[in-house]
Amino acid sequence: MSRNLLTTSRRWVVKIGSALLTNDGRGLDEAAIGRWVEQLAQLRQQGLEIVLVSSGAVAAGMTRLGWASRPSSIHDLQAAAAVGQAGLVQTYQQEFQQYDLQTAQVLLDHDDLSSRERYLNSRSTLNTLLSLGVVPIVNENDTVVTDEIRFGDNDTLGALVANLVEAEVLVILTDQDGMYDSDPRSNPGAKLIGQASVADGSLEAKAGGGGKLGRGGMKTKVRAAKTAARSGAHTVIVGGRLPRVLTELRTGAELGTLLLADRRPDAARKQWLAGHLQAKGRLSLDAGASRVLCSQGKSLLPVGVTAVVGEFTRGELVLCCNQAGEEIARGLVNYNSDEARRIIGKPSEQIEAILGYGGDDELIHRDNLVLSEGRG
Repeated sequence: MSRNLLTTSRRWVVKIGSALLTNDGRGLDEAAIGRWVEQLAQLRQQGLEIVLVSSGAVAAGMTRLGWASRPSSIHDLQAAAAVGQAGLVQTYQQEFQQYDLQTAQVLLDHDDLSSRERYLNSRSTLNTLLSLGVVPIVNENDTVVTDEIRFGDNDTLGALVANLVEAEVLVILTDQDGMYDSDPRSNPGAKLIGQASVADGSLEAKAGGGGKLGRGGMKTKVRAAKTAARSGAHTVIVGGRLPRVLTELRTGAELGTLLLADRRPDAARKQWLAGHLQAKGRLSLDAGASRVLCSQGKSLLPVGVTAVVGEFTRGELVLCCNQAGEEIARGLVNYNSDEARRIIGKPSEQIEAILGYGGDDELIHRDNLVLSEGRG
């Protein structure tokens, strides 16, 4: 594969780190933010969908509070985030409005992506914002997050967001030009790695440590690339201060380090769905629904389900079984078990009348459904 994939992709997640946003701790660098926003606006005008994952809340709050070094106390960090987040989002909003682009603040914590229901809600919200032409600005909810549920760094958050919205590309803007074969701060002869596979086992050994402002370093960026690759996203680690870095990347310019995913998006997502979630319930299907799922790859509608076994909530994994009781598919369900029991066997147009509110037409959408091994 080549840099051409950057010219044809339709959706990017762009992550900007704290050191860049605060000019290495001197406060929000509004001029730099303006330059990145100008490029993002140009990419939007070209039809590229953008989700921006922005660090900087804690670092900006530190500056406003007059703190010279990052605190270790979770409560101090939360206070700094609360102070800094407002100014950060306001700056982005003002810059994007110059290009008639609306922004939306989206704060996430680990529970939002580990809970199936909240995962689907987060995914739906981000996809809706993108369909409306809005630029979502995502950050970790540092104001309330605890160590137990922390992502660890915004590189990881960027990768998880790339999984969430099925972006083709994750761009990590950093204060280095890209990833080198050794630490360029201690080895002047270090060479920039132009392209590699995320499956290359030597990458983490070549990565260095983190900086004083952020929680991550090059090692976290490599790990983030591996996480992004689970949904087929390729990752570019590149210097955020390079001239017109984002628009140049879009042209296929040889900037930074391109880490290529080692499997196709569909295969990666289906593998995750098939092998990494514990099933909470079971749906029994009639012959027609079993046949449609196995041969036509369509969504599962309530009308084709004859029984619901187990207790589950919206977004949890359930098994789909044929009349013989054999598992033929599994997927993330759009209704909880009580709701499912009320609508099975009924046409989708009756769902609103039965439940008293409108919902999804499908019990399991095809995007959230995978055939069991040997059924495809």
